[in-house]
Amino acid sequence: MPNKILFYSTNHNAPKVPFKDALLKGQAPDKGLYMPETIPRFTTEEIREFSNLPYHKIAYKVAEKFLFGQISSQVLSTITKDSYNFEVPLENVYERKYVMRLDQGPTASFKDFAARMMGRQMQNFLKEEKRELLILTATSGDTGSAIANAFYKLDNIKVVVLFPEDEVTARQRKQMTTLGENIQILGLKAKFDDCQSLVKQAFADPELDYLKLSSANSINIGRLIPQIVYYFYAFAKLSSGDPEEKVIFSIPSGNFGDMMGGMLALRMGLPVKRFVIATNENDEFPRFVKTGEYNKIQPSRNCISSAMNVGHPSNLARFVDLYGGEMDENGIVSKMPDLEQIRKEIYTVSINDSQTEETIIKAYKKHGLLLEPHGSVGWAGLMNYLKNHKEFDTEEQLCISLETAHPAKFPEKIRQLLQFDPTLPPSLQGLEAKQEAFDKINNDYISFKKYLQDNY
Repeated sequence: MPNKILFYSTNHNAPKVPFKDALLKGQAPDKGLYMPETIPRFTTEEIREFSNLPYHKIAYKVAEKFLFGQISSQVLSTITKDSYNFEVPLENVYERKYVMRLDQGPTASFKDFAARMMGRQMQNFLKEEKRELLILTATSGDTGSAIANAFYKLDNIKVVVLFPEDEVTARQRKQMTTLGENIQILGLKAKFDDCQSLVKQAFADPELDYLKLSSANSINIGRLIPQIVYYFYAFAKLSSGDPEEKVIFSIPSGNFGDMMGGMLALRMGLPVKRFVIATNENDEFPRFVKTGEYNKIQPSRNCISSAMNVGHPSNLARFVDLYGGEMDENGIVSKMPDLEQIRKEIYTVSINDSQTEETIIKAYKKHGLLLEPHGSVGWAGLMNYLKNHKEFDTEEQLCISLETAHPAKFPEKIRQLLQFDPTLPPSLQGLEAKQEAFDKINNDYISFKKYLQDNY
């Protein structure tokens, strides 16, 4: 029988802990991010058998590899089935080039996949221990609504979401601010990175220990494990059955949770030829891979793919760690990762706003493919890769690009570029008529800390 997997901090100055502790704490006490001590693997035969399974059963198989001996099989099976009760379309665009639509969940965003499973796991462990948690999370767009909806009315959990007022769409905001109950939303005249910084400061503040704080951002390992699943799902459903086949994935990337899910899937045995990591004009990562020098972008650049406006991705510390390096929470690299290996496995490119818009127009006119800005960055990245690597631009090559949010969350942009309103999915219908409620605070830690102390 396999041993229980423990989780260590990327800053290597905190004790190793079981999954439950990593999940409920969120961030390690030394401000590092939790990573699995060992990465379990699937055999080729196990991956092939996924082709006959529904999404929730593949999610169970992936999660079980990490959580063996830490949560009962029956509870885990119930959690995955309850979390994934919606479709995961794989849309054929041309030849064997696909878009995986991660936009069919309750908030029409890929964040639903991680948030729903994480919320249910947290609730399970908290009930066992008869205790409560206060979740703090920062959002650049879709995270907040996904977390708010995933934790809405869950017992023993309260949620505070911080968001930059000027950088989310009205629909993204209303998905958070119309809930109430155990969900509190805070608007700031700030950037996402500022909101993230306030959350991290609160975690490290011993005077707030009484609040039993935890995170639901992609810094939480409970978010990361579910993000491994869709890579196995997509490959299993679309593979030709050739045992030598390898897939190319293109991932629009901001805080790099999806990218890390893909990196872990690769190490678990998924046959990937290359990951295309496409950012918007916040290009600190492409420059790092190219030059070996890491420089944060402060403040982050405001692009139309708003959820990717991240000048220092939190998950980069995990990525650097995975390749044998060390980066702290401030982006200081004390030990360089294996750049040569990174460049073999990853192709990274920055897509600007005009390219994002051109891709939305071209994809729709040429293929009938409807993309929103984030999915457009991913698709543009894939097209860029195939253009520059003609040897892989073949009819037989399987390529899958991630669409991370529903186009109806960006109606103004779709109207401007394509002259029509995207059809609303059920999850977005009726939002306009709902009453909003959220508080506003100043962009400084003293104000945020006082708000927490006064209200919790």
